[in-house]
Formats: sequence, C-alpha cells, structure tokens
Amino acid sequence: MPEKSEAMRAAGSNQTVADRIAAAFARHGVEIAFGQSLPSAFHLAAPAFGIRQAAYRAENAGGAMADGYARISNRVAVVTAQNGPAATLLVAPFAEALKVSIPVVGLVQEVPAANADRNAFQELDHFRLFDGVTKWVRRIDRADRVDDYVDMAFQAAASGRPGPVVLLAPADLLEFPAPGSPDRRGASLGRFPLDRVQAAPDRVEAAADLLAGARAPLVVVGGGIHISRACAEIAALQEDHSLPVATTVMGKGAVDENHPLSLGVVGYFMADGSRTRDLRDMVTEADLIFFVGARTNQNATDSWTLYPEGATYIHLDIDSMEVGRNYEAHRLVGDARLTLRALHDALGRRDTGARKAARPAIETKIAKAVSDWRGQITRRFADAPSTPVRPEKLMLDIDTVLTPDSIMVADASYSSIWISNYLTARRAGQRFITPRGLAGLGWGLPLAIGAQFAEPDASVITVVGDGGFAHCWAELEMLVRHELPIVTIVLNNQILGYQKHGETVLYSRYTDAVDFRPVDHAAIARACGVEGIRIADPNEFLPALKNAVTARRPVLLDVLVDENAHPPITAFGKTISDLFEQV
Repeated sequence: MPEKSEAMRAAGSNQTVADRIAAAFARHGVEIAFGQSLPSAFHLAAPAFGIRQAAYRAENAGGAMADGYARISNRVAVVTAQNGPAATLLVAPFAEALKVSIPVVGLVQEVPAANADRNAFQELDHFRLFDGVTKWVRRIDRADRVDDYVDMAFQAAASGRPGPVVLLAPADLLEFPAPGSPDRRGASLGRFPLDRVQAAPDRVEAAADLLAGARAPLVVVGGGIHISRACAEIAALQEDHSLPVATTVMGKGAVDENHPLSLGVVGYFMADGSRTRDLRDMVTEADLIFFVGARTNQNATDSWTLYPEGATYIHLDIDSMEVGRNYEAHRLVGDARLTLRALHDALGRRDTGARKAARPAIETKIAKAVSDWRGQITRRFADAPSTPVRPEKLMLDIDTVLTPDSIMVADASYSSIWISNYLTARRAGQRFITPRGLAGLGWGLPLAIGAQFAEPDASVITVVGDGGFAHCWAELEMLVRHELPIVTIVLNNQILGYQKHGETVLYSRYTDAVDFRPVDHAAIARACGVEGIRIADPNEFLPALKNAVTARRPVLLDVLVDENAHPPITAFGKTISDLFEQV
C-alpha cells in the first residue's frame, strides 16, 4: 500500500477502508492490536493512528493475550487474523472469552470479495465458524459504512454481558477508498461495562430485607465483580454491614483475604489443605446465599453439591439468564457496581444489629480456620527439604513476594488451584487471572502477556504446568522482542497432573498419554533469549524468584516438582500417593 503522511490521514484525505478502520479503533481507545501480518493493510495503517502491533506467534495465544489485556485494562481488546486456518485458531480463546464475559473484537480478513464462493485460497465460512463462540459476527461489505460496523462491533462487545465479537473484512475492500467524512461518528465505545443499569429499586429493597433478616448469610462473589469494577462496593458491603464474603476462583481478589470476614475461595477444592476446609459449614449451613456476578457453574459449586437446598438465594448478575440458573433466587438483574451501591444504602436504612452482634463470633471462626490452615501448610511445607519440590512450598514462597499491586496469572488445571488456594489477595481489586471459562491448557503465559501490555509497570507472575506450557513455548520469544518483564514459573512434574490423578481416582489406572519424557524448559527459554533457571532444590527457589521479580526482564524458573502432589480437590478424597499404592 502506498505510504501516506500522518497529516493526510488526520485530515481524512485519500483514506482507505483500512485507514478508516484504524481511525475508528483509535477513537474507541485502542492502543494495541494483537496480530501477525494480516490484515496487512490494517497493520500498515494502524501506527499512524497510535495503534501498536503486538505480534504473537500463534492465533490461539493471541486471542488469550487479548483476553488478558481486556481483563486488566478494562478496555475492549483487539486481535487480528487472516482467513482460514488462522481464523480457526481464534475459536478456543473466543470461547473462553464468551464464557467469562470478556470483550474482544476480532478483525478477520476475508478473501477478496470478487473471489468469494469460488474456492479461493484459504476461503472459509467465518460466519458459521464463529457463530457458537461469539456474541456477534458481521462483514464490512460497503466502504461507506466502516464506522457504522466498527461502532456496532464495539457496542456489541462491551454492552450487556460483555463478550467477543468478530468483524470480517474482505482483503480487497481494505484497499478501497473510504468515502465520506472520517468525523461522521465521534463516540468512544471502548471501555466496559459500556452501559450501567441498576437492578429494579423494589427488588433492591426486598433484597435488603432478606439480608437484614438472615440468621447466617453468606456473600459469594464471582468474576462478574471484576468486569463491573465493583470490588470497592463489595468490600464496603462486607465491612459496613458485617457480611462474610467468599469468592469463586474467578472472583478471587474481589475482597482483601486478610479481612476478618473473608473466607477465601470456595468450590471444588475444599479437602485437606484447603484454606476453606474448616469453613465449609459456613456455606452448607447458611440460611441465605447472595451470589454476585457468579455463574453457579460446576466447579464453583462442587458439582452443585455445596450449597444448601433449604437456603434463600439472592442472585445479582447483568445477564438475566444466569440469575436463578441453578438455584431459584430473588432476582437482581443489573450492573454489580450500581446495584451493590444501592443495596448498601438500603441496608443502611435497616436494623442490622443482629449482624453486628454476630460479627465477633464469625470473625473468630474464620480467624481460627485460616490460622489452623496456615499453621498446617507451614509445618508441612515451609521448610520441607525433600526433592522433588512440593508445589505448596513454592506457593508459600510466592506469597511472600506478592504485593497488593502484583498481578498473578495461572494456566488451567492444577495451576489455577495452586494460586487460588495458597496465595493471598491483599486488597480489594487485586487481580488473579485464570482461564476458568473453558479451562483450556496453554493460556497461562499468553494471559500474562496481555496483562503486562495492559499494565507495563506491574509485576506479573504466571504459574504454569509443563503440560500446558508446551502449548505456547513459542511465545517466549515475544517476551524478549517486546521487553516484557514477566516471571514464568513452570511446575515441571513430567506428567499431565490433573489427567493422571483424575484417571487414577476414577479408574485405578491411567492412560499412556499422561507421562512425558524429561524436558528442560530453562534451556528452551534461554534459546529464545529469556533468562532460564532450572531448580531442583527447594531452597533455591525463593532467592531466584526475588531476583527475577526485581530484574524487570523476562525470566523463567523451571522447577522440578513432585508428580504425586495435588491440590485439595474435594472429589479426590484420598491422597494421590495412597491411590498409587493400590494401582
């Protein structure tokens, strides 16, 4: 494409469709587009409008990067891909974003319009491809409607329950002149939630009555709290109205876990070694459960067995279809921030003396349970000299390094549980990012990359298993190219841990695919230009971690961990070591 001056672009003179798309993206606050070369016309045009290209190696990872960027920045993220095989690799990360309500705009190049339906090179029906994993898919067919379609894409992504969308652009159309004024539309739609709507006032008042009159209420907060940026509101409700708060994995960080009314994470890992093991009765014996931004999915409810049948339920969510999905509830459909503010005020007009009177006993119960848990894991793992290294020991060390502003990321499977159970959220709003929509392996590092782009000065640490990390080794080079100071911790047990342990529990045997040959991930990191350190001695980890965090450059710690170690998953019951003795 002929190079154009910035002045010509700014004036709208001779703008192409690619220019106009870039200008519209910039109007919506886009500063980074995750993408490889295609659509080339867009990426060549974008820098003149202040949009930086973050070039991934694989689209699957690129989609997860956009997801991580959106979660931290509170902005709609953009990822691009060419038609055909590249587009298909966006399906998995878009499915994750759809399930966990993260707004991402995918700009996907199509074959030239003149070649449509002629079996052109890499031609594919992208409408059918993306139909089940996005909120909205449209093609720009007219050069004079670019702004209309870009605005619709951002509006669809950021409004209501946020999610991914796809904007298709034929390759030849991108080179066409874009008629009309570039200033025809001026709205900026790139922040989410785009529209905040409070739940009906009469329902808020009724919910306040239920909470004020409850004997043993419990608030359970999911990932929607972070999407709404309503952590301050839930923290105020907790403190001012003496309400105990638990979170799901996605909701972790909603409240300060050192607060005396914070239980921690509840769900499917509440066995021995869980922070909330001795607090299970606060869930099972609650007479009122208040779900906030929670999907009541299988993991968060321990396969729908955790929550009591006889309790009263209140459910607040932006998506009316989620409210009462699994537990018939008093409905609060609306934005979490606005609705929690209204509920806080409504409770302030009611007599909550019983709640205040019960608070000391609740705080004592939580404090004892957490203290006993900390004592147990410290005695068992803090000074454990054994090798291979125990992951619990690593988590204790990581927790000493975290600050309230650290961003903690984990891959799916065991990694998500290790950080959710053993690390401490030190303030309301601290971010712990995990792929809990579809829980696909390989997204730990890409999510961290997106988070680091969103907060360049933040300390970003990601924990991944060796099985999942093998999905995205190639993105290590991106850390060096973009100077991203991410610390990657590989829990290297040479197995697919969850799979091997789960098969052992279910079948008393396991498939051949769960065991790996030894891999030196530190050597792979060094080959990519990342500092790689292999650790077999548990006493070497904390000094290496401290050095890595302060170095402000990409570092990978490849830690040889015990293959029999597993998080406190309730369904496992016995320890894996005991089960292996029977195999």
